[in-house]
Amino acid sequence: MTKTLKVVIPMAGWGTRMRPHTWSKPKPLVSVGGKTSLEHLMDMFSSLPAGWEVEYIFIVGPFLGELQIPAFIQQYYPNLKARYITQQEMKGQSHAIWLCREHLSGPMIMCFSDTLMETDFSFLENEASDGVAWVKPVLDPRRFGVAELNADGWVTRFIEKPQSMENNLVVVGCYYFKQSEQLLAAIETQIKNNVMLKNEFFLTDAISIMIEQGAHIRTRAVGTWLDTGTIEATLETNRYLLENGHANTEELDANGNTFVAPIFIHPSAKISDSVIGPFASIGADCVIQSAQVEDSILEAGCTVENVRLVGSLIGKQARVSSPVPQQAALKLNIGDTSSIEF
Repeated sequence: MTKTLKVVIPMAGWGTRMRPHTWSKPKPLVSVGGKTSLEHLMDMFSSLPAGWEVEYIFIVGPFLGELQIPAFIQQYYPNLKARYITQQEMKGQSHAIWLCREHLSGPMIMCFSDTLMETDFSFLENEASDGVAWVKPVLDPRRFGVAELNADGWVTRFIEKPQSMENNLVVVGCYYFKQSEQLLAAIETQIKNNVMLKNEFFLTDAISIMIEQGAHIRTRAVGTWLDTGTIEATLETNRYLLENGHANTEELDANGNTFVAPIFIHPSAKISDSVIGPFASIGADCVIQSAQVEDSILEAGCTVENVRLVGSLIGKQARVSSPVPQQAALKLNIGDTSSIEF
């Protein structure tokens, strides 16, 4: 009998830390390392057990999310078995999963849309525990949730945004549950008892309730955990991806330009008299003339002329130009269809 796995991806947040880009598109559709964050996330699931039937449930926000995410999936993943749930009110992670309850049964994975990690999911075929939380030690865990373990290595509870730094085993935003019904029962208890933090129902509190009810949850360490939740984190992730298999430097014909590895340049981009790299991602149909682009992401359709960009994120179809060559480095963060002239 074929086992069906549900992969739940909450992505309904407003993405305020990624402004101005999230005024015009959902955060998972911002580019990094030559593709959208969502495409990198979908690549991550390529190691799921081969014999399992997988259904994806995307929890999207109103307006931008419910319009753009289904269209994107249909265009780039036409054969994907997908369902879309709109979270109208931002009441937290557990609330988002609760909205999917009628579509959840059996095993499930929950992964936040801005969590990119290097892992192999094939072990789940023989997983015996009630759940798995992916974790990574970090220097300062206070912005995250941490897992507290007992002497046998089982999770005893999760602590959201701890005040101390003694326990630095951070949960990276991906979980497996052998029976999603167990998680839903815990979320029901969480909502009934109004277990909230800053007016949101956090998933770590629901899993702690699962553990109190007898569930056995273990951790699985990841060596690489990438984040696309802020502009700086997205640029850092861009650097990592280009250094680790997502550059196409060797395939490029410099054609009078100077290319400094590692970089990604979409084949349709038109570049002349320019210096590109290191750590530059250039999207489809970009036009770059007499410019320098370093440690930056240019999304599709950008025009950049006579300027030097460093540490910049330029939205789709935006224009950054000067009538004469500029030598001073510019660090810009501008949204889709914007235009700036120096």
